[in-house]
Amino acid sequence: MVKNTPLDAFLRRFDFGRFNFILVPLGAGAAALFVGALIIFALGANPLEAYVGMMQGAFGSPNALADSLVKAGPLLFVGVGICIAYRGGVINIGGEGQIVIGALTTTLVVLPLSFLPAFVLIPLALLAGCIGGGFWGGIAGFLKARFQVNEVLSTVMLNAIAVQIMTFLLNGVLMDPTTLDNAIRIPQTQRFPLWADLPRLVPTRLHLGILLGVFVAVLVYFLLWRTTIGYRIRAVGFNVVASKYAGIAVNRYQILAITLSGALAGLGGAVEVLGVNHRLFTDGSATGFTGSAGFNGIVAALFGGLHPLGVIPASFLFGALLTGANSLQRTVQVPGAFVTTLDGLVVIFVVASQIWARRRATQRVLLEPTPKMET
Repeated sequence: MVKNTPLDAFLRRFDFGRFNFILVPLGAGAAALFVGALIIFALGANPLEAYVGMMQGAFGSPNALADSLVKAGPLLFVGVGICIAYRGGVINIGGEGQIVIGALTTTLVVLPLSFLPAFVLIPLALLAGCIGGGFWGGIAGFLKARFQVNEVLSTVMLNAIAVQIMTFLLNGVLMDPTTLDNAIRIPQTQRFPLWADLPRLVPTRLHLGILLGVFVAVLVYFLLWRTTIGYRIRAVGFNVVASKYAGIAVNRYQILAITLSGALAGLGGAVEVLGVNHRLFTDGSATGFTGSAGFNGIVAALFGGLHPLGVIPASFLFGALLTGANSLQRTVQVPGAFVTTLDGLVVIFVVASQIWARRRATQRVLLEPTPKMET
């Protein structure tokens, strides 16, 4: 028997669907911070002091704000790419490997072509990053379309392969020759030429990459919602069977979706190596170079409602969390890795709130009175 209390009647009449884009991430973020506060309290620290310290570390000075934006850059590229893959009905967990391959192909363009002027070299390097990441993502798309290989498994395994390729090259032909001359084997390339650096926007670490990321997010929005290709990608993601009956080449558009997703992650790797590190390096893992941006970008995409425009503020928020983690550790002696816990809590609450919203919508439809037929 269905309850009919005033609260239930209000919930049935109120259209939460219109506000899910805002309510879901805000509610998930608030719940994650609340549970995180309980964890901090259990660790013997003051949650309010911890969060204030984190905010000061992320926004307390121009340099801190610039660092938050720099951290947000790769999350934005990966997150927007995740939105494309999701809208096309595929799951891309390969952001880490695609960032690495994008940075690697950028390096393979910059080092031998360093004689080119900046206005030619930088666009070529960025394009190389897109091509490298797109190729790496397209491998998973081809395996799914041709051999029905689950893209979650293939992208995760491609992450490991990308790291091994990078490690092999950085310990061989791409190793900085100056370290070899000094009998020191450091797995890194030589420093890129100064004219290959992305222009700085202000006298901090903030560079042009963040504006490029915002431009790409807006461009992807228009691609998905204002073009025929975007419509077909979204149709495939919404219903594969109906898309086949409508004559859409499902395999082709799924490959396209994950290829574009990989291309944007690869562009993030190019921006990272040109704007922040100015050389490619490794510690034997992907995170040594990427800082786990491939996985944090997924969290930013979920928090942004899997919408390219929503990923912009979400990426900035998580970039600020990553920047404020060090201040959190200094302030209340809580490990900076606690931010990873917050990321996981956000994912849990976002997914849970989406499930709740769908159930409420279904219940509202079922309880609506059936219109009477006129005689």
